[in-house]
Amino acid sequence: MTTSGEIDPLERLGTDRAVIGMVHLPALPGSPSSDGNRDAIRRRALADAHALESGGVDAILVENFGDAPFYPDEVPTHVVAEMTALAGSVSEAVDVPIGINVLRNDAHAALSVAAAVDAAFVRVNVHVGTAATDQGLLEGRAHETLRLRDRIDANVAILADVHVKHATPIGDTGLERAALETVERGKADGVIVSGPGTGAKTPPEDVTLVTNALSEHDCEVPVIVGSGVTPEAVSDCFDAGADGVIVGTAVKCGGETTNPVSETRVRTVVSAAMRTDTDP
Repeated sequence: MTTSGEIDPLERLGTDRAVIGMVHLPALPGSPSSDGNRDAIRRRALADAHALESGGVDAILVENFGDAPFYPDEVPTHVVAEMTALAGSVSEAVDVPIGINVLRNDAHAALSVAAAVDAAFVRVNVHVGTAATDQGLLEGRAHETLRLRDRIDANVAILADVHVKHATPIGDTGLERAALETVERGKADGVIVSGPGTGAKTPPEDVTLVTNALSEHDCEVPVIVGSGVTPEAVSDCFDAGADGVIVGTAVKCGGETTNPVSETRVRTVVSAAMRTDTDP
């Protein structure tokens, strides 16, 4: 019996091999590092989104990266409102699909924002299981997230991390079993495999473990590499079996995560991915 998610993320993105670019939002009003300048935040988000689209990405993931320290689970309503406004502006400004990630692990808020702005997907850092993080213990709420998606009739794919970065999984669940449970029991539409932290390289062997485990159990969902993707690493990602990559730090000016997106750097990563796609 084939197990797969309800929604095909790659079909929603209009590609069979995706390069997803990050819009790391500056600190939103109400966060410790915020200066409260909503216009500046919006201009930065739109500039990054335009640079990503012009550089050739297939989709854009909007994330409240600047809001550290993050709420572990539910974010306040003002964060949801700010992200909905910003994601709506990005969605209207670009012609590529967008996704939403509400840090640290508010899948309900992400799904609600995504439904409101017609986003294609959400990223959920801990969808099943439990992880120890700097925010404390995070517990997956797949049972609630899937029911919410049905309740609000949202055509939004769920991309769920497996052994998410900046975290240590609780329990004796290896990478392969965690990936299977994320899809078989958590009903995720795709899985994300990352390195230990933002910008850290994702071991190709981890990608291969996940892709092989899913394939052996007829779990037909895409596997996305979620960190450390550089022009040099793109071929390793796809050779290991990945169906897509998320690019963030490597496409920022100077290779610094908090800097603006460099269209030139985006083109370099996208070109490397395209060369891999055409290799015999």
